[in-house]
Amino acid sequence: MTDSIPNQAQSAPAATDRAHQERPRRRLSVIGVLGELLITAGVVVMLFLGWYVWLNDIIAGAQQQNAATEIQEQLRAEFERDRGEPQVDPVEPREPGEPAIAVAPPEGEAFGALIVPRFGDDYVRTIASGVDLQTVLNNPRLGVGHYMETQMPGEIGNVALAAHRTTYGAPFADIAELRVGDRLYVETRDGWYEYSFRNLEYVWPTAVQVLEPVPQAPQVEANERYLTLTSCNPRFSAAERIIAYAVFETWYPREDGPPADISGLTQASATPVIG
Repeated sequence: MTDSIPNQAQSAPAATDRAHQERPRRRLSVIGVLGELLITAGVVVMLFLGWYVWLNDIIAGAQQQNAATEIQEQLRAEFERDRGEPQVDPVEPREPGEPAIAVAPPEGEAFGALIVPRFGDDYVRTIASGVDLQTVLNNPRLGVGHYMETQMPGEIGNVALAAHRTTYGAPFADIAELRVGDRLYVETRDGWYEYSFRNLEYVWPTAVQVLEPVPQAPQVEANERYLTLTSCNPRFSAAERIIAYAVFETWYPREDGPPADISGLTQASATPVIG
């Protein structure tokens, strides 16, 4: 009977030790669950961001591409309807003369297409009047906006365009990849206007002088034709603006056919899509 007393005395510390050992394990279990929840939440957030920034841009970009093709068809149909003659390639090249200048349409109305080979072999985006976010820049069928206070394509002065660099199709995602001499084309009902890229500039959002007839020279009268692309910088931020400047080279009247290097992007269906 006396032998059982030491055994009972020894069993009490053993039970206490087991209790102490079990408590940390319970704490670690709670921490582990929290950690797993946080990891899961992080994965969900990353997947959402991946969809929103990457996959959504691909989907929206494809929509904008298709919409731009429709605009090209409309421009051609309008021209052929008004002129009463089909578009044909000239037998011999000729001097195009002074570029035609269209009247700026109301805000939100599409009037042309932007073609930039540097942005991809099939890159075409619709240009609409205005830079309102909901009406133009965030519109899944538009995406590129024309600052209405600036000049129209072919006009002496500055044709200034804006688009997103990320999200909403990111029409200007590759603006920083432009190289000196790259060609940028603006297509309208009257034809194609060719501009040659010159340089990039980084400015504050308040630097509206980039929209002047002569960019960054508000007191100078324009005697040349410019094309200016504007977007946010850096990516995923609106802290600055990235500006791409191009100068006018020539234009191609629609009746003479498109520039050879983008002919594959301009041979739209001859079937009119507007009444």
